[in-house]
Amino acid sequence: MKVLLLTRYGRMGASSRLRMLQFLPWLKEAGLESNAQALLDDEMLQKKYRSGGYNRRAMMAAYGARMRSLGRRRESDLVWIEKEALPWFPASVEHALLRGVPYVLDYDDALFHNYDLHRSMLVRRLMGRRIDRLMAGARLVVAGNEYLAKRAREAGARWVEIVPTVIDLDRYRVGDRPSPAGVTRIVWIGSPSTAAYLEALEEPLRRLAARHQFKLRVIGADVSMHGVDVECLPWSEGSEVAAIAECHVGIMPLKDSPWERGKCGYKLIQYMACGLPVVASPVGVNVQIVRDGENGFLADGPQAWETRLGQLLENESLRESMGRAGRCRVEQEYCVQQVAPRLTRLLLQAGAR
Repeated sequence: MKVLLLTRYGRMGASSRLRMLQFLPWLKEAGLESNAQALLDDEMLQKKYRSGGYNRRAMMAAYGARMRSLGRRRESDLVWIEKEALPWFPASVEHALLRGVPYVLDYDDALFHNYDLHRSMLVRRLMGRRIDRLMAGARLVVAGNEYLAKRAREAGARWVEIVPTVIDLDRYRVGDRPSPAGVTRIVWIGSPSTAAYLEALEEPLRRLAARHQFKLRVIGADVSMHGVDVECLPWSEGSEVAAIAECHVGIMPLKDSPWERGKCGYKLIQYMACGLPVVASPVGVNVQIVRDGENGFLADGPQAWETRLGQLLENESLRESMGRAGRCRVEQEYCVQQVAPRLTRLLLQAGAR
């Protein structure tokens, strides 16, 4: 069976790497022949982070390459698409270019809100149901959480499965956690576009810094906070695990809005895989990943963040016990070793039905 993977990004894009590309060895072992084509490659994504936008000529070339891949779709038995094949094109055009081959859609965020909650009334009117129409025509919709799955079912998707975003246990091995200079570290990992969530923690962290010695390690973005010792590290696939493992508490602040309810909590899973306790906003799937008081805390509001982080900074044994509980949960539910066999079966069924 031949599968055409149409990803949004290359390996630098977390969603593409985690939702699709990391499963390629498992698909191969199951006898599926995979051909992956990224819409926006790593070079384009790097330039976007540096300049704040995509080059128009590069974008036209990227869409041209995607069109050519869709033109060869009948060479495959199944098309597996991350989110959408042709962003901002009319759904009817994408449907036409997918005709004749069953396709699977994969979502790890609420992409439909790019259209139905757009600031332009014209975009909302013309394209507000674009993703719903694609979902309705899919052989299978794979969703990272219930919020996304509910939207797919309401859109008329015939077959919807929830598959969480997961890590590879072979990369996340738990051992001694070195602490450079003996400093306790709170860690956040993300991208320049999501670093804004940290702004809500500036005041709680500043108050904590007046009582506790700690560093805030930010991986993947440049951040500064008045009164807080912040160290910023560049992200790379090869260094991210070690950079997290050197820390002691992982955080995931979010605001409560429709877009955030579609997130899949990958940061939390990374922290837990490294044996770290977590503190997170009680938004979306976070309330399922974090068992409050067992593998971390849910913190709703500045005072709660200050209190919960203070507890973990003060109590090493609490950090260790919560970290062990989190790691155990990842091994049971949130690793590729557990999820890949099921996802492989779903794709085989989608291509064979």
